[in-house]
Amino acid sequence: MSSEKIDNEEILRLQTLKSYDILDTPKDGAFDRLTRIASQFLNVPIAIISLVDEDRIWFKSIYGANITEIERAPGLCASAILVDGFYTVEHASVDPRTLTNPLIASEMGLEFYAAFPLKTSTGYNLGTFCILDKQPRHLEFFEIAFLKDLRDIVMDFMELKLQARTLVNSFEIEIN
Repeated sequence: MSSEKIDNEEILRLQTLKSYDILDTPKDGAFDRLTRIASQFLNVPIAIISLVDEDRIWFKSIYGANITEIERAPGLCASAILVDGFYTVEHASVDPRTLTNPLIASEMGLEFYAAFPLKTSTGYNLGTFCILDKQPRHLEFFEIAFLKDLRDIVMDFMELKLQARTLVNSFEIEIN
């Protein structure tokens, strides 16, 4: 794939992300419940709904940590949006993909990351629903399926909000 095509795809992905009008919005109880459920059911300390912006990864919801965004460059979510399905790092401190990642090499010491991309109906990965742990681990099939279901619920919410906003905007245009 040429770098021009990659750049164009990334431009379209970012335009799609912006069309959802979700970046930098206030906390949302529905999303927060989903990350809490993921953390509790999957027995991990951190669960995140992330959105990968141009130069940052912004957290729409995060359970188990007190942070709202990180730089895009070292972010695991930035790697996870490049795949169409499940993305996992079971033992980050020995995985060549993550050895230099500051979230792994720092005092935070993350060892496990698993995610499904937040894929739009038009095929763009906007971010992830991910879980993290300070211990290496392996997810069973039913746990992977559960994480995927939670991701699907998030996308259902996002798609419904986008459709509602589109309908309201078209209704306002018709009235004017």
